[in-house]
Amino acid sequence: MINLLSVAKLPIDSWVTDGVNWLTKNLSGFFTAIQNSGSSTMDGITNFLTAIPMPIFIIALALISWLLTPKKYGQPFFILIGLALVANQGLWSDLMQTLTLVLMASAVSLVIGIPLGIWTAKSPKAYMVIKPILDFMQTMPAFVYLIPAVAFFGIGVVPGAFASVIFALPPVVNFTYLGLQQVPTDLVEAADSFGATTWQKLFKLELPNAKNTIIAGAKQTIMLALSMVVTASMIGAPGLGRGVLSAVQHADVGSGFVNGIALVILAIIIDRFVQRMNTEPVSAPKLPKWRKLATWAMLAVIAISGIAGSITAHQASGKKVNIGYVEWDSEVASTNVLAEAMRQHGYDVTITPLDNAVNWQSVANKQTDATVSAWLPNTHKALYAKYKNDVDLLGPNLTGVKLGLVVPDYMNVNSIADLTNQANKTITGIEPGAGVMAAAQKTIDSYGNLSGWNLQASSSGAMVSALDKAYKDKQPIILTGWSPHWMFNKYKLKYLADPKGTMGSQETINTVVRKNLKQTNPDVYKVMKKFHWTQDDMQTVMLDIQNGKTPTKAADDWINKHKSQVNAWFK
Repeated sequence: MINLLSVAKLPIDSWVTDGVNWLTKNLSGFFTAIQNSGSSTMDGITNFLTAIPMPIFIIALALISWLLTPKKYGQPFFILIGLALVANQGLWSDLMQTLTLVLMASAVSLVIGIPLGIWTAKSPKAYMVIKPILDFMQTMPAFVYLIPAVAFFGIGVVPGAFASVIFALPPVVNFTYLGLQQVPTDLVEAADSFGATTWQKLFKLELPNAKNTIIAGAKQTIMLALSMVVTASMIGAPGLGRGVLSAVQHADVGSGFVNGIALVILAIIIDRFVQRMNTEPVSAPKLPKWRKLATWAMLAVIAISGIAGSITAHQASGKKVNIGYVEWDSEVASTNVLAEAMRQHGYDVTITPLDNAVNWQSVANKQTDATVSAWLPNTHKALYAKYKNDVDLLGPNLTGVKLGLVVPDYMNVNSIADLTNQANKTITGIEPGAGVMAAAQKTIDSYGNLSGWNLQASSSGAMVSALDKAYKDKQPIILTGWSPHWMFNKYKLKYLADPKGTMGSQETINTVVRKNLKQTNPDVYKVMKKFHWTQDDMQTVMLDIQNGKTPTKAADDWINKHKSQVNAWFK
């Protein structure tokens, strides 16, 4: 018997990478067509939904719910109060974007899943092949689907919908199979005895009998698609997921709760409307004719107001620019300041929060126009080496950046070489893919006194929350730190000396743009080239955001106090 433990490691990761690369290279036209058509369709849906006046949408939806559920007032009241709450929190546009993503992902999943479920029910061989694939799709961590989604479709709503479809597809397939298998055999035999064809049996007998089970599967599919909106926001999918992800990364409990409540409200509303379809005929009172007419009238009001709003809102916009950034405090500050300044000078600016590696990839693939978040020459060294032939490096927008291990000033240690067993031999870090985390791991590996130490990954927000708790209790804590950062304004901190230089030397934050930006949009290129500010400027904006101002408000306040400096970027 072969000892499997002695077999060399199979290069599964290389096989998968090579396969994705082959598909990306040879089917690029196919993926581009899907990306373009999908973006146009979903943007159209979102524009239609957001064009409907908010009061009309809320009141009409509540009335439709009341018309469809005679003598039941709980659901219409919940819709009225719930959607009004979402609107009150300024999340209406995000809600409509999320609704678009869920509707599209659910529709595609149902269009694919129901026929696939019918096929598995009719063909045991197909079931044997498809069932393990569905189990694999449903148990694979959802984050894994983001990697091929970005490779195939770039960033935005289309790769988000793609990842959502893969994750949400299995339930409707499985429930369709289950529903058809549970159709009584005697009914099928009776249909055969009367000479019914295969299609007649399917559409007049089997599917009607399996309807409730199929709809139950559809409900699960819709809920899974909704659960993917936060994950999909990591690759640029818009909507409520961005707010939740930002709150997690900044450890902002209040913002996370508000965005989470909005998702819950949307989930309940969708669930109740789908549940209405699953009501047994005997238990569902027949709607009076006036209720049916009124329901169609409300739908017509929504449709007409959406179309009219879309036509009214359709007008020529300013010069468009899409800036990618990472949800780090420093990059939130710089990106919002630049974006607000450009808007005040007539530009139509979109800012897209992304994972760091995806941010670089999006500029290289021309999915975004620029980013002002490139930490060089050390922190993002590997990413710049990977994409330097596909981007233009415009130089620093902020100098004097420093990375290092940081401790509160009450800790009696001044050098990495002096560390022994402080803070339970743990360094508290940020996101696993960040350059400062790679530098911290290199530090642990390079210093003999750090043998057995642990680098704890979290997020920038969670790291600062841990600092705040330790600082109040005067407990030891060691952080992956960088300047500029508002925590140096709020707490008394110090960098540990780094005799081996493993945390890197001084750095700069740089502006990187897509390769052909200078030719296609020279005005935007000029602004990007001239954008620069100081550490004090950045830390002022960061601290304002930390103290409760929205990034947009903090950016506007800084711009209003530095008019001449900002205007110089546009000369």
